[in-house]
Amino acid sequence: MLDRRIALAHLPTPILPADRLGAHLGLEPGRLWVKHDDLTGLAGGGNKVRKLEYLCADALAQGCDTLVTGGGRQSNHVRMTAAAANRLGLACTVVLGGQRPERATGNVVLDELLGPEIVWAGDLDYRGLEAAITTTAARVAEAGRHPYAVPVGGASPIGALGYVQAAGELVGQLPEVEVVVVADGSGGTHAGLVAGFGDHARVLGVDVGTRPGLPEAVMATAADAAVTAGLPAPVGACRLDGARIGAGYGAPTADARRALDLAARLEGLVLDPVYTGKAMAGLVAAVREGRIGADGPVVFLHTGGMPALFATPYASWVREGVSDDEEWRGGGAGATAR
Repeated sequence: MLDRRIALAHLPTPILPADRLGAHLGLEPGRLWVKHDDLTGLAGGGNKVRKLEYLCADALAQGCDTLVTGGGRQSNHVRMTAAAANRLGLACTVVLGGQRPERATGNVVLDELLGPEIVWAGDLDYRGLEAAITTTAARVAEAGRHPYAVPVGGASPIGALGYVQAAGELVGQLPEVEVVVVADGSGGTHAGLVAGFGDHARVLGVDVGTRPGLPEAVMATAADAAVTAGLPAPVGACRLDGARIGAGYGAPTADARRALDLAARLEGLVLDPVYTGKAMAGLVAAVREGRIGADGPVVFLHTGGMPALFATPYASWVREGVSDDEEWRGGGAGATAR
């Protein structure tokens, strides 16, 4: 099943040391690495294209002509699904939560450039978005087309195969990796890595507040993805940091902002406030508390998301900054959050 994919990404993505940030956290050189899935190439890059390689292959095998998916207003998954559809000559309909903004910013600019049919569905929670995708796919079918419904984040056993494959890629680059830290929205990336490694202990997810019942969803999807890939069932239990959500999905937090500043000013690494900033805050906390980093290299999976920084609320948040905090100071020139 792992060979049933359509090449859409620039693979393998590079893995690079982050020794300055590692030193700031008390790690020896060679202990902290960044796997750059922000450099997958399609429409600005990001992790979702790995899932779309398998989902689109499945859609074409079923004779579908339209991809239907959804997400929040600044969804990276929606952007990349629209781009994948364009690459393959498919139609695309996307459901976005919220109301159509008067002025497009961030990912919405790219969505409008890519040109899918956009359905603005109002304020919806995770389950509401999933239901709206199903309803929209039914409408597309009634119009005589053949839709392929892609769940939020591409988080299905087929979509997770993209990260089963990525786990093998990563081990080929850094065989001794102890743990991968990843932002957890819908859980498909986390689940695929677990299925690929065969062990929940090797992946630490950081919940960003997208999906209710996330640990159970990761466990179930990892088990199903392993079966789909013809691999043994993963061992262990889901590792999830649920303390970085703040006020909810998409709500910036102070520790995420400090993590953004550390990554940018120590490594030139640009993160986002919705996903990777919170994931890096989780990594910082886990290293400082001694939960990871003692037994081998730690890999931060950079899943992309830069366009969100250019959405109006987040751009203002970046400019405002946070107050100085000695615990977060990087020590080098320009490392302090301001």
